[in-house]
Amino acid sequence: MRTELVSEPGDPERPNEDFASVGLPASGQGGSLVVLDGVTPPRGDHGCLHTVPWFTARLGGALTELSVSQGDLPLREVLARAVRRVADAHAGTCDLSHPRTPQATVVLARWSAARVEYLVLSDSALLVESPAGEVTALLDDRLSLLPRAALVSDAVVDTTVRNKEGGFFTAAADPSVAARAVTGTLPQSSVRALAALTDGATRWVERFGEGGWPELFALVREEGAASLVERVRDLERADARERPGLRRGKPHDDASVVFVEL
Repeated sequence: MRTELVSEPGDPERPNEDFASVGLPASGQGGSLVVLDGVTPPRGDHGCLHTVPWFTARLGGALTELSVSQGDLPLREVLARAVRRVADAHAGTCDLSHPRTPQATVVLARWSAARVEYLVLSDSALLVESPAGEVTALLDDRLSLLPRAALVSDAVVDTTVRNKEGGFFTAAADPSVAARAVTGTLPQSSVRALAALTDGATRWVERFGEGGWPELFALVREEGAASLVERVRDLERADARERPGLRRGKPHDDASVVFVEL
């Protein structure tokens, strides 16, 4: 088995809000990966004493531990228990009902000799490569399908579509969000490798159009995860030079990639 993990902050002066891990049980059979993209809140009071990195570290740690140690639990239940564990850790000090309580996107995958299970929540991505080299993107595309009017401001997003029916969902403080995740199971024999990425890394495809998912997967396989992130940084810098007056979200975003060859 080959594994590779890269997680780089968008701004070296700010903490990385992503989380990435690979968990391998002591038995040496199977394993799991976790990738979280913490949601950066707007300025102001968010009802919580804790930072986004505090949240992603604890949620990611719980997901890693539960997915490896509780191999019989469905991944939705793994996510629900992890969310509940983190919520319990700060329910006494923070307003967990606030729409901007710390939260994150989730990619969770677990494999054994027989199968590969996956869970995706919000706009991070899981790519699956078959033994024949075909690449399939497993995505939760609800955010990308929303009309632009629903995303016009933070206030509109928070009141109308964030963690609401008809909108999109992230892992925050409500364990029931696990039922909203995109999940599935594949035969292990149909999977040669996996790549999980936060949207800071998928910009290579989704923002800059340098290629499709198969080309991105080939880049990670052949040149490594760090090469993909560096290419994204080059594209971000070029974009800032060529379009100095155009605001397209964060100029640089935290970028994480986990590659696992089974």
